[in-house]
Amino acid sequence: MRNRALLALVVVAAAIFVFGVAGLIVSGRQSSDADFVAAPRGTPAPGGPQTLQLRPGSSPEPSPVSSPEGSPDETAAAYFQAWVKSDYDAMRDLVDDPPDDFADEHREFEDAALSKSLRITVGNLVRTGDETAEIPFTQERDEQDAGTWRFDSSLRLAVRDLTWKVVWTPSVLHPEIQPGGSLVRTEPEAGPLRPVTRTGRELPQNSGADAYLDNLMNQGVAPTTGVAVGWALEVDNPGMPAKTVLSYKPEKRPVGVRTTIDYAVQAAAARALDGVQRAAIVAVRASTGEILAVADRLGDRAAFERKYPPGSTFKTVTAAALLNNGLSPDSTVDCAAVYQIPFNRPIHNYKDENHGTVTLRQAFALSCNTSFARLTIERLNGDTLVDQARAFGFGVPGESAGASTCGSMRRPENQDALAEDSFGQGTVEATPLCMALVAAAVESGEWRPARPLADEASQGELPQSVPLPSNVAEGLRSLMSAVTIDGTAAGSDLPQGVAGKTGTAEDGQGGQDHAWFIGYQGDLAFAVFVEHGGTGRGAAVPIAARFLNAL
Repeated sequence: MRNRALLALVVVAAAIFVFGVAGLIVSGRQSSDADFVAAPRGTPAPGGPQTLQLRPGSSPEPSPVSSPEGSPDETAAAYFQAWVKSDYDAMRDLVDDPPDDFADEHREFEDAALSKSLRITVGNLVRTGDETAEIPFTQERDEQDAGTWRFDSSLRLAVRDLTWKVVWTPSVLHPEIQPGGSLVRTEPEAGPLRPVTRTGRELPQNSGADAYLDNLMNQGVAPTTGVAVGWALEVDNPGMPAKTVLSYKPEKRPVGVRTTIDYAVQAAAARALDGVQRAAIVAVRASTGEILAVADRLGDRAAFERKYPPGSTFKTVTAAALLNNGLSPDSTVDCAAVYQIPFNRPIHNYKDENHGTVTLRQAFALSCNTSFARLTIERLNGDTLVDQARAFGFGVPGESAGASTCGSMRRPENQDALAEDSFGQGTVEATPLCMALVAAAVESGEWRPARPLADEASQGELPQSVPLPSNVAEGLRSLMSAVTIDGTAAGSDLPQGVAGKTGTAEDGQGGQDHAWFIGYQGDLAFAVFVEHGGTGRGAAVPIAARFLNAL
């Protein structure tokens, strides 16, 4: 009897203690539901350091405790509090006979859901027996792109070993999940993506840019296996077809990897080369260095990577050095048929043309080899010309364009070599891209490296831009305008407002001359190159006219 009395006293004391805790947790609640509010995951909720707050106004007051097992809503409150804090160990302690992978099942659910926040709203607790109860609740999860995901579940409780415990099944996570099931995120594939123009439009047919775009993909600048189009959350139960419980589909499917290419400019360049076997057109935005078009019939990305003698188009660089050293477009110079380098070789004009005394502007427009050779010998030196070429990108790394260098020029060993370099022969070589950037520098007044073709690619460590002195930029614009008004490109079908420079370059391997024409119209700068095409006026200028007139 004494032992029984002692046991009864212990039971009563325990009941009083449990009731006191339960009363503290639910104190101040007057309405029929409670919100367990979680801040965005990993951050404290408003109102204190905890991730969860118990708002006033929740489930009904607990009925008086009539047994030593305590209160089911106390256990439920503790369980929900731990859940919104992702405290799976605390949750597990409140569960009757939890599975070994209890925490893993919750983590896998969260990894699939990727919820930005979780809110749990609790309804009225229902006693289903003397030692069993059930409490409905609603989960609200903020999902990326899809907004709020809301669904109802219920939490069952029962007395186990004189304690109220959660009777847990996977349906607590989501009512559709059965034992052995899980929530799975699926991401449909759009298939391999191709680079597209700056506005998302597919490139024109036979654009001549395929090799460059393929190179982007191969270098990993753009994805090669496709990108996900929306997503879906599915409940995958053993032996049953998957059931979608939430999905998101974007209004617009991704159409491809954006490049800097402009559809209209690319189409005009491609069609201008129709019927031409070995040629290329490169167009850039002069003010930024963005590549707007590359139509290449040379193969192997030659327009960016293969160097050719630029011929008289390089006189643009030589003229810049002369303007930097005291000459002006109106300075008088001699354009004789032949210039004899003192104690060295003679330099001839094309077809030994003799134009006598002319201005520097006229000598440039008529492409006088003798004028530029003589002026370079008398007023410049090898170091001066090399430095000026470097200011236009020659010898400057150009990895952004996919080439090791834009162009190259060795320091001349003697006056013969210096004279040849002055009009783009000798050791001078350049890619078509390089010469387009030279024309762009004249128009904008600043040499800029080419930007990467992939519009959103990291720029990396690009060479710095090089501003031209104002008198040099203005002088070069005057010289290039004269070429199309009364020089070697005059009388062609070029549209108004085009300025440029023709070039006819000896192959060096005994083949027919290469043809060049570089220039600009507004903010569009370009280079036309025809391998073994003959003269710049005869082969390159007509292609440039077709290109520009199509814009």
